[in-house]
Amino acid sequence: MTAPSTAPAPPSRGGRWIQQWDPEDETFWKETGEKVAKRNLLFSVLSEHIGFSIWTMWSVLVLFMGPEYGLTPADKFLLTSMVTLVGAVVRVPYTFAVAIFGGRNWTIISASLLLVPTVAAFAVMKPGTSFNTFLLVGLLAGIGGGNFASSMTNINAFFPLRKKGWALGLNAGGGNIGVPVIQLIALAIIGASGGPRVLLGIYIPLILVAAVLSSLFMDNIENVKNDTGAAKDAARDGHTWIMSFLYIGTFGSFIGYSFAFGQVLQNQFGRTPLEAAYVTFIGPLLGSLIRPVGGALADKYGGAKITLWNYVGMGAATAVLIAASMEKSLGLFTVAFVVLFVLSGLGNGSTFKMIPGIFHTKALGKGLEGEEAAAYGRRLSGASMGLIGAVGALGGVGINLAFRQSFLSYGSGTGAFVAFLAFYAACFGVTWAVYLRRTAVQGQASTAAEAKPQLSYAEV
Repeated sequence: MTAPSTAPAPPSRGGRWIQQWDPEDETFWKETGEKVAKRNLLFSVLSEHIGFSIWTMWSVLVLFMGPEYGLTPADKFLLTSMVTLVGAVVRVPYTFAVAIFGGRNWTIISASLLLVPTVAAFAVMKPGTSFNTFLLVGLLAGIGGGNFASSMTNINAFFPLRKKGWALGLNAGGGNIGVPVIQLIALAIIGASGGPRVLLGIYIPLILVAAVLSSLFMDNIENVKNDTGAAKDAARDGHTWIMSFLYIGTFGSFIGYSFAFGQVLQNQFGRTPLEAAYVTFIGPLLGSLIRPVGGALADKYGGAKITLWNYVGMGAATAVLIAASMEKSLGLFTVAFVVLFVLSGLGNGSTFKMIPGIFHTKALGKGLEGEEAAAYGRRLSGASMGLIGAVGALGGVGINLAFRQSFLSYGSGTGAFVAFLAFYAACFGVTWAVYLRRTAVQGQASTAAEAKPQLSYAEV
């Protein structure tokens, strides 16, 4: 089977449908597939990047909202919690959207939709606006969180299994970096004594650029379209929900802390908006940049192993945060928080690399081979990514609500950090028990065929 006969190169412009796509075929990949896949990856990253910026814009808009806005710290944490919640929920339909509309087509639509929350925020962002109005407009920004799910589902179909850790890590990392970018822009605007509408005005033309470039340079894959049943099959698989739990610990931490970091610095350590903004972007920036490294390490050593030890590091960093919080040590607190961001980004890459490996392993366990096994893995892993991404983002909701309650009850974030430490310990236990624990004890009661897929998960 040769590349020209099985998968003719799609047009570089116009977004026509690719009728056949086989990235596991090395000849096809070298001659045609790699170039096309990387082009789609580039413009997918751009759209997802802006989506993340719009989703998390309220993490910086609240820094502009001084006493004249009449909002309490609890109001602001509730606002960012609800924005995070919508971003998590819309990831489910956004996953289906790729199968219904095609990856390129949905990228154009989803990028264009970002104009709605941006223009709405531009209209209401002023003192005197009611909290309920801010909350309603903030909820609209949640649609930016959906871009991640559709982007990851789409890019998963373009790359071979051996490249997925790198490709998915780069796609997600490029999207995640939208968080620190909007925070950096906000820092510059605050430093220049500009208002929040300046920030929003910068993003409106960028959204239009992303939509136009997606239209010009991306492609749809025919065999990804019209497979909405894959999401139902993925939802029935226990591994989808196990990985969702683990992704709460990594991505839930990343997005939750991204929304909350600046507010914690203001409320617990008395930082001004400008002082908070000087620090807020560092953690999300490093966490975004290291995500592809987590994927690459998972490609080399196995995602389960990297994820396991990453949770050890996250637990240690959280323990330091608890100590720093109790001692009111701003320097130690800031360093430990940034380290926690880095580890959450690393874990984002390793957990998402596990997903295609798990479903490919299941395919092999069913007796499938070659392209049939690869197709099974692509189908279920692509569908499960949206569900896993949605549940994982709910962790961000939990983090902001935990901070809100902790500040209401204790006047600091210490109580929330204790809860996070317990959760990371649970994630460590699940990763070890499901994907790395030896089955020697069960070996006498299980056949070799049954044991082999379980043991092979250590390499996913």
